[in-house]
Amino acid sequence: MGIKTALPAAELGLYSLVLSGSLAYAGRGLLEASQDGAHRKAFRESVRPGWEYLGRKMDVADFEWVMWFTSFRNIIVFALSGHVLFAKLCTMVAPQLRSWMYAVYGVLAVVGTMGPWYLLLLLGHCVGLYVASLLGQSWLCLALGLASLASFKMDPLISWQSGFVTGTFDLQDVLFHGGSGFTVLRCTSFALESCAHPDRRYSLADLLKYNFYLPFFFFGPIMTFDRFHAQVSQEPVRPEGELWRIQAQAGLSAAAIVAVDIFFHFFYILTIPSDLKFASRLPDSALAGLAYSNLVYDWVKAAVLFGVVNTVARLDHLDPPQPPKCITALYVFGETHFDRGINDWLCKYVYDHIGGDHSAVIPELAASVATFVVTTLWLGPCDIVYLWSVLNCFGLNFELWVQKLAECGPLAQIEARLSEQMSRRVRALCGALNFWAIIMYNLVSLNSLEFTELVARRLILTGFPQTTLAVLFVTYCGVQLVKERERTLALEEEQRKDKEKLE
Repeated sequence: MGIKTALPAAELGLYSLVLSGSLAYAGRGLLEASQDGAHRKAFRESVRPGWEYLGRKMDVADFEWVMWFTSFRNIIVFALSGHVLFAKLCTMVAPQLRSWMYAVYGVLAVVGTMGPWYLLLLLGHCVGLYVASLLGQSWLCLALGLASLASFKMDPLISWQSGFVTGTFDLQDVLFHGGSGFTVLRCTSFALESCAHPDRRYSLADLLKYNFYLPFFFFGPIMTFDRFHAQVSQEPVRPEGELWRIQAQAGLSAAAIVAVDIFFHFFYILTIPSDLKFASRLPDSALAGLAYSNLVYDWVKAAVLFGVVNTVARLDHLDPPQPPKCITALYVFGETHFDRGINDWLCKYVYDHIGGDHSAVIPELAASVATFVVTTLWLGPCDIVYLWSVLNCFGLNFELWVQKLAECGPLAQIEARLSEQMSRRVRALCGALNFWAIIMYNLVSLNSLEFTELVARRLILTGFPQTTLAVLFVTYCGVQLVKERERTLALEEEQRKDKEKLE
């Protein structure tokens, strides 16, 4: 009720004004804090000289981002450009062999980056899961896949296997864990699809071509084997307007990289939380904005990474998983993820397989627990990951419990008496509460437990009731604007379908 209901334009205008004004106010507080803390002793390691013509220092606390776009920028550009070039030549000369070209180029890139012994290690895992797929037992393939994944996440096996990498360099651990983890997930997908479709008789060559596709190899996103195999086996035909959309996506990714660089010269959102003494002196509005901006940055980081990779994949005539949904538009746990490929993999092989239509409480609880157990293994078991998994698993199930409770007699009767507009307002208020639960539960892993405790204490305890209600109202305004956008898109989709039926 109230899902497709429009609100008065004046009310939506008020929400827009409140939200934009609040973000600007919080942003000013963060800007002033960044200026004040630029020369603090605690900031010296992560706030360093940046672009000279801006005359400001830059937040370099994110090691991966700095490495991607400084030390390893040329290597990444060279590797992906070489892939695009050879893929284009092969598509023009022998399009039926393009999947082999992808695999050969990927293998050469892996050997050149990580060494031949690392390649042999991954081939061992590939062969093991391929042999398991020949037995046709899905449970065995999944169990072996999880065991292989655990071997890359837990000592002593992880220490032994990391010794297969040749040489040492800054991103070695990141590439090792990325390439190994995604290899196991891809091989497990291959094995499970082979068991599900025994009539198709996939070969070891199909697995190797799937696994060593370079754009997806180290950082994902992951495509399930059935999707990748179907797309790479098709004749490479580009739909009308596709090249323009690829160029637009590439331009958007480049613009996002520049925007993040500029942002880090003015807002030290990654460094400030590391100095709790300094962060505790921030105004409540700036502290709330700092927590929110940390999650937004993680989404931007994922969107840029997948945007670059997806641009290359679309040039190869593939339809890769899209970047994750923006954190600003999330107010339900069921849509919260920072890697759409991993989310699709988990849903297909674990969550949907156990939970069915996700309408029953007990099967949903079992499905979500199993999903977060696998997710914990993927992220690497440790105390923070355990806490993150428990919190998000609870949030996902709590949503269903509240939904079931709302469908019960008394609450359902109360909502039935409300107008559709008032029902939408009540639901948006619940969405605002959920939005901050999502931020707090994920801030634990993206930043630190201590900083999360500081934010929770300031916004809920010491800031009650003024700060608590103010933040909740601003969030409510944002949720209403997101709902309005969703309503508009849904109406446009319905009109498009109606038009197609008439034609």
